[in-house]
Amino acid sequence: MSLGENVAANLPYLRRYARALTGAQSTGDAFVRQTLEAALADEALKAELSGGRVALYRAFNKVWSATSIDSSQANAGDDLATDAGAEGHEATARQRLSAITPLNRQALLLTTLEDFSIEEAAQVMDLPETEVETMVQEAVAEIDRESSTNVLIIEDEPLISMQLEDLVRGLGHDIFGTAATRTQAQDLVAENTPGLVLADIQLADGSSGLDAVDDILAIAEVPVIFITAYPERLLTGDRPEPTYLVTKPFQEATVRAAISQALFFNSSQPLD
Repeated sequence: MSLGENVAANLPYLRRYARALTGAQSTGDAFVRQTLEAALADEALKAELSGGRVALYRAFNKVWSATSIDSSQANAGDDLATDAGAEGHEATARQRLSAITPLNRQALLLTTLEDFSIEEAAQVMDLPETEVETMVQEAVAEIDRESSTNVLIIEDEPLISMQLEDLVRGLGHDIFGTAATRTQAQDLVAENTPGLVLADIQLADGSSGLDAVDDILAIAEVPVIFITAYPERLLTGDRPEPTYLVTKPFQEATVRAAISQALFFNSSQPLD
């Protein structure tokens, strides 16, 4: 496989990670683009990419770690490919990023959402394995301390819906409701809105989870996590796409990390 083919094969999943890490599609995709541009300008970095998926994420991490993210830079034009008038979730994401360096969350996402081993995550982050393992444990402990919310589950497979209900309750959250179709989701949010949405893409009556979520987002800003068997279809970077994607069949730890990250960036609590 050529270098270009190798990078292309892993690029959708790097976008998934970058979006979850930054809390926004535009910012995450922009960091991925910066990584590729840096590789084109640096022959040594470009050569490293032949090392496969770990090497690509490691190159991304170098760009991510070297970039000073503050409010002035986030609004400074095309470097982060963001809109000057961005509002809502994207603006909240930038504010959170300006205040913290989420290394423990980075370690958690690498080992759950991206399914790297501790050893591979340590290579990506250029840190000792013991330190990365500690970071993952700290991130999990943070999840246990998070405030609860109510979660709407949009899923047409009863068994998966029940698994998600158990997982959500196990994290200390409440079930807002469950829906197997777009119409059922519309009925549930007619008078109130959930704090978080977990949504499948293809629903029972042939309707789309994407459309169901659009209906909800037209009413209120709500963090959304899509759970799909074909994540690469929503990781092209060519159009507005979801920020949080979990691949079916999913691991509970992966959904757990995605929920935590989505709620982290949607937090309305004041920053220290």
